[in-house]
Amino acid sequence: MLKRAIWQGLVAGLSGAAVMTLAEKTEQRFTKRPDSYVPARVLARLSGLPERPGKQPPWLNLTMHFGQGALVGVLRSVMAQSGLRGPWASGMFTVTRLTTDQILENATGVGAPPQTWPRRELAVDVLHKAVYGFATGAVADALAARDGRGPGQVHADARPGRRSGAGPLPRALARAVRR
Repeated sequence: MLKRAIWQGLVAGLSGAAVMTLAEKTEQRFTKRPDSYVPARVLARLSGLPERPGKQPPWLNLTMHFGQGALVGVLRSVMAQSGLRGPWASGMFTVTRLTTDQILENATGVGAPPQTWPRRELAVDVLHKAVYGFATGAVADALAARDGRGPGQVHADARPGRRSGAGPLPRALARAVRR
């Protein structure tokens, strides 16, 4: 499962980052919002590259943008392979994507906690991360579906309806799902 999750997650994450970039560029045309160089600054600080005042090199921004998107996409693929699929899983994953951004931005001193941001800026960021989360989820779910149902889905089928006392699948059944 892990080998499939890695390559499928990289594909799903890159796809989600591409869709998010398209959404950002479309939004910027209408709102006249300038490009953000936060991703480039974070990568510069993480890698020890020199920082420049003002605009950052586009390649540095794109490397961080797509690199982080691809790597975090692996987590969404693991979710899909496990049986966490659909809009609910993509919503959970969107929070994870927002969290990874904030950890990196705040740990490097490039960003500030989101509760201190102007509300419009926060709304735009959440919207774009949701676009990423749901686009990545759609691709990860489609790729995982080719491999069959995940253990979580098999467990849910064994005990339809949510109720207490539905213990775990027997080990042999959980393993048999993903051979």
